[in-house]
Amino acid sequence: MGLVELERFGLFTDVGLLGQSRFREGWYDKVLGKAEDGNTGFTVWLGGERSSERKRRANILHSDWGAAALDLGRGENPKSYIVEEIWQELAKAKYREWEQASTERSWELQTLKEACEAALEQKYFLDQSELEGFVDEAEIAHRKQLKSLRSVFEKVAEADSPSEVPDYLCCKITLDILRDPVITPSGVTYERAVILDHFNKVGNFDPITRELLDESQLIPNLAIKEAVQSFLDKHGWAYNTE
Repeated sequence: MGLVELERFGLFTDVGLLGQSRFREGWYDKVLGKAEDGNTGFTVWLGGERSSERKRRANILHSDWGAAALDLGRGENPKSYIVEEIWQELAKAKYREWEQASTERSWELQTLKEACEAALEQKYFLDQSELEGFVDEAEIAHRKQLKSLRSVFEKVAEADSPSEVPDYLCCKITLDILRDPVITPSGVTYERAVILDHFNKVGNFDPITRELLDESQLIPNLAIKEAVQSFLDKHGWAYNTE
């Protein structure tokens, strides 16, 4: 959900500034206003008090308002740390969701693997009794089957095994996975807040190519943004910010 939809629901852009002050004060439950989804009749109350931290995180996790809040923060003041604050909260919730689901998948895979191994052992026992004089061949076939079985389960488990995030999905300055990627005329992609901070503290030039560069030349890299989201959808462990 973008700014147009937010404005249609009454969440105007001045909420972004209010949200920044509320985030600084720690009033997380009063960042946004009230909105209603006219298609489903589901009303999301983001302006009132929240009863607990768990509900606040659950609200970010189980709706698209986390993404909407990110869009709002970027549009209102891309230099503000509110985008990073929202990202951190969203990432924590998403990582916990993945962690729980991963644990469940791991347990289910292990249970299935053990059942399959037991079935192969039983088959091997029957083969030994039926193939007298061909015990060696039965054992060789059994070992191959066990190896193939374990290879299949290892392949399935790879998606839940943390590894390295591809370089092209990471900021060239921080080496962290990109949240709000922007591309320069030279073709280098940076995290928006990071390159803007570089302009402010170091100077208006590309930190890699050293060419002159200013904010007006930065273009959102939508292709990389979509690639990052696709990667996160498949590899939830990459939401881990610690």
